[in-house]
Amino acid sequence: MQLATLAPVTDSGVTLLILALAVIAFISGRVPTGIVAIGVSLALLATRIIDLPQAFAGFADPAVILIAALFVVAEGLDSSGLTSWTGQQLVRRGGSPRALTALVMLVVGILSALISVNGAVAALLPVVVVIAARSAITPSRLLLPLAFGAHSGALLTLTGSPVNVLASEFAAEAGGGPFGFFSFAVAGIPLVIGSIVIVVFFGHRLVPERTPATLPRDLSAQAGVLLRDYPSIEGGGRPVIEAEDGVAEVMVPPRSAFIDEHVFPGMLTDSGDLVILAIKRDGEELEGDVSLRAGDLLLLRGRWDALETRLPDPAVVVVDDPDAVRRQAAPLGWRAWTALGILVAMVIALATGIVPPAVAGLVAAVAMVLSRVVPVERAHRSISWTTLLLVAGMIPLSTAITQTGTADLIAQGLVDLVGGLGPLAILAALCVVALVFGQLISNTATALILLPIAVSVAGELSLSPLPFIMAVAVVSAAALLTPVATPANLMVQAPSGLRFGDYWKLGLPLMLFYLAVALVIVPLVWPF
Repeated sequence: MQLATLAPVTDSGVTLLILALAVIAFISGRVPTGIVAIGVSLALLATRIIDLPQAFAGFADPAVILIAALFVVAEGLDSSGLTSWTGQQLVRRGGSPRALTALVMLVVGILSALISVNGAVAALLPVVVVIAARSAITPSRLLLPLAFGAHSGALLTLTGSPVNVLASEFAAEAGGGPFGFFSFAVAGIPLVIGSIVIVVFFGHRLVPERTPATLPRDLSAQAGVLLRDYPSIEGGGRPVIEAEDGVAEVMVPPRSAFIDEHVFPGMLTDSGDLVILAIKRDGEELEGDVSLRAGDLLLLRGRWDALETRLPDPAVVVVDDPDAVRRQAAPLGWRAWTALGILVAMVIALATGIVPPAVAGLVAAVAMVLSRVVPVERAHRSISWTTLLLVAGMIPLSTAITQTGTADLIAQGLVDLVGGLGPLAILAALCVVALVFGQLISNTATALILLPIAVSVAGELSLSPLPFIMAVAVVSAAALLTPVATPANLMVQAPSGLRFGDYWKLGLPLMLFYLAVALVIVPLVWPF
């Protein structure tokens, strides 16, 4: 009997040790997060806490498949120019600094619900920088609200964050049924509105004015820039930049293989899918047959896919990345409308539940590739393999926390500590732990650690697990106190000039608001 009771305790101790080492590794930042997650899985396997199928079960988990598919769908919306165009159209309608701030947060919130937090911030970052410059607003006053608005918008839909997908899966496994596509909006809508109100009325006091060292380039007016720089192409009868065809400027570097090559305007390149529109030397356009020299500029025209494929050549230096130009400057074409149609179909499938979420996401991703909205190579590059490794590698830890009884031990300790104050006090304690973890490690890792504990807490108290699961999902999104808490926070640091200690001033009141939503609104909708 003693041996029988000793084994689970030993397994729990080993699991807690591995968890502690993983948290230390995440916080140190010395080891890539994906490697830490895989290391956790292998450590659990080596200590026989889990078996071989369980160690790699995360890679076949439907949540991982859905998350991977959503990256491809987001790439289709972004690379087609749809997200950038949407941002430009909506943000340009702002007026006063407060109105611009509110509009920026609303737009990025909606986009993050559809294409993820990081994708929405990356798509709107150049646009918002330009708007700030044109409106004589310090970039930090718009860029920090941009990042924080994206976090709140992630809770509008199931697809807004990997944490939402995981929370829905835990809810289904706990017997409460999966959360619906718009279930998270119960918390997300108040968060978006409340975040906008807090930032609009208090942001000018809480966000310092900083001078950025670098700013992302605005390529939205690239067509006009090229027309000014190359007057000879203005009378060509076709727009410089189209939805399907575009241009790229390249420079001949020293020791290039193209030096002394003879070219002329209208000449096709060796591949046959690019044409030389103009040649420039020392600021002047050249006509007729030209023998290339180091420093010469060539303006090339072709399909966007051809430009992106052919230009990575050591013989030339690309002045502006064609993919960045297409996203910002090209008008909307059939790719944008096709991507939008696929997105609408996926949302309908997810909202109605006619197929499992992983199937809906996978079909949408395949449709993006088959319709040529996203080439296969770009689909591969669009997937954040770090995120997938993190989720797939940490799922076995969640299994071990549950299987070894570790979750029950932690839950029992939490109940013993604050259980006498009622379920709301226990929910508050769980949320505070999630908030602290979320500032130190990935919010996805935080959710995978705390969700099984949340389910066990509900089981210890014979309560519904849904309010506990949803509350963890809500506060996991409140990674707002440091620039390294999420990639979105880090993206805006350089172009805004913000320092490490600038984030918490606005982040802290917003984080407290997230906590209030988790403790007040969530239990009202999903009673204990």
